[in-house]
Amino acid sequence: MSGTVRKEIISWIKTILLAVVLAGLVNTFLIVNAQVPTGSMENTIMTGDRILALRTSYWFDEPQRGDVAVFRYPDDPEGKTLYVKRIIGVGGDVVEVKDGAVYINGEVQDEPYIKEITQGDFGPYEVPVGTYFMMGDNRNRSLDSRYWENQFVDPDAILGKVVLRYFKGFKWIS
Repeated sequence: MSGTVRKEIISWIKTILLAVVLAGLVNTFLIVNAQVPTGSMENTIMTGDRILALRTSYWFDEPQRGDVAVFRYPDDPEGKTLYVKRIIGVGGDVVEVKDGAVYINGEVQDEPYIKEITQGDFGPYEVPVGTYFMMGDNRNRSLDSRYWENQFVDPDAILGKVVLRYFKGFKWIS
């Protein structure tokens, strides 16, 4: 093998290794790239959609009510199962579902993103300070904080704020 061919191969290997390392760093520290396997967030995010969440979203700001977040499922002791849900209640809130609507601290919430009226009454749930209460947008088909053993999500379990659905089609998530 000639010296120029060998140099070209080494150059390609270096380029590929650099790309792999950079992709790993971006995926570890800047974004969460995930596929949503269920319909619990319909119509905001559909079954099979791929989403990007920014890990940087909560470096300087706290998660807010209404954010769609990726987090570690609180009932998975290994912390490997990731969920995507909407933050409904923040620390100190009292969350209740009655007559098909969500009430936070006694006030009905305007939720144009939900798929259909929520069936059943739930709560009230008093969200401990420093935690979050999560629900899917497809309330009648979402296993969320209402059903978990550990109902509230700690801030260190939240990996990022969902900002983009990029497959099937592009959609900004707010």
